Amino acid sequence: MGAVQGFSAAHGEPASVDGVLEMIRATGGRATTSRRVLLEVLFEDQGHRNAEDLGSEVRARAPEVHISTVYRNLEELERMGVVTHTHLGHGAVTYQLASRSHPHLICAQCGVRIHAPDELFLGLTRAAQRSLGFQIDPSHLAISGLCSDCAPGRTADENS
Repeated sequence: MGAVQGFSAAHGEPASVDGVLEMIRATGGRATTSRRVLLEVLFEDQGHRNAEDLGSEVRARAPEVHISTVYRNLEELERMGVVTHTHLGHGAVTYQLASRSHPHLICAQCGVRIHAPDELFLGLTRAAQRSLGFQIDPSHLAISGLCSDCAPGRTADENS
């Protein structure tokens, strides 16, 4: 399948709401108002939002959209590789555009979330592939531990 306009040819990453809607149409889906509004919210937001928060934002713009529609659209967008979900600690699952997905370190004591570079997990990724034939997607990782402020007697430099 050729590159869809609005997607990065190198990574299949969504570049625009219209690009994603074009891909949806190209795969036989419908570009509904609820999908457009949800995509607009996702493209405008840089953070991690749970489905309820996304639903509230969608309903502020399109009051007729039910939360179940938001959930269905998130599932479909995730199946298509446009959206990813992450479990950030004990809270609700969060969603973001796949192109903005990254690994996290989460402090089990204070709850701070640290965006970790993919490179931090290269050794683990290679070892899992070599030893187990398993391909890790580091952008989907959320690892629990203690931040430098909460770890007893340690600093960030000592932890590295």
